[in-house]
Amino acid sequence: MANVGRRPNAWRLAVPLTVLGAGLLFALSASTAQGTDLRASRSDLAGLVGKQRDEVLAREKVAAGLRRSVAAAGQTAAAGDSRVAAEQARGAGIASAAGLTAMSGLGLSVALDDAPTPPAGGAPASSNPDDLVVHQQDLQAVVNALWAGGAEAMTLMGERVISTSAVRCVGNTVVLHGRVYGPPFIVTAIGDRDSLRASLEAEPGVIVFKQFVRDAGLRYAVRDVKSLKIPAYDGPLDLTHVNATG
Repeated sequence: MANVGRRPNAWRLAVPLTVLGAGLLFALSASTAQGTDLRASRSDLAGLVGKQRDEVLAREKVAAGLRRSVAAAGQTAAAGDSRVAAEQARGAGIASAAGLTAMSGLGLSVALDDAPTPPAGGAPASSNPDDLVVHQQDLQAVVNALWAGGAEAMTLMGERVISTSAVRCVGNTVVLHGRVYGPPFIVTAIGDRDSLRASLEAEPGVIVFKQFVRDAGLRYAVRDVKSLKIPAYDGPLDLTHVNATG
């Protein structure tokens, strides 16, 4: 009976301690999350990329409309001012070099693709999944080789590539100017085809990629194109940062 009489006292002590402990845990969780949902930190990368892509496309449409308005205003001003007309002529030459005008001519098309999925029950050519997909450095090697070979204009997946363009990989997709593309990846370039091919053959990154073509089943093809039509670059021109390498 004596033991039974002491139980209420034990519960009176345990209840406040439990409440205090729970309060400490809630405070610690709130401090760690810093006002955010802890589970929300596991973001969906594909969804985030898709959202950013939609925002970029919407802003590009607005920017394109503004550029058309500026161009129309410039033409109106040039009609009455010879100095404006002279500066516009000077700007037209710079625009061509900067990739702001469409171009056409002879060139090459380079295709890079992931290794094919093996048939049911079959084993992939490599046990390392990274060996079976095209990576950012592979595309960069092709783009750099074509520039070095004297490319006058270039596209990746039909989109104009200029000096400030950055090729970035997200999983097995590529992001260029805010747009997302999946394999196969197609790079085209206008220029002397013999020089472009020779530059591709000499590029170390391309040489390494072709080794994986042989060993892991990746795909790589170069073909001549008699009539390439490359659109003008119509994206933003602001340079926000430079990546240092070396």
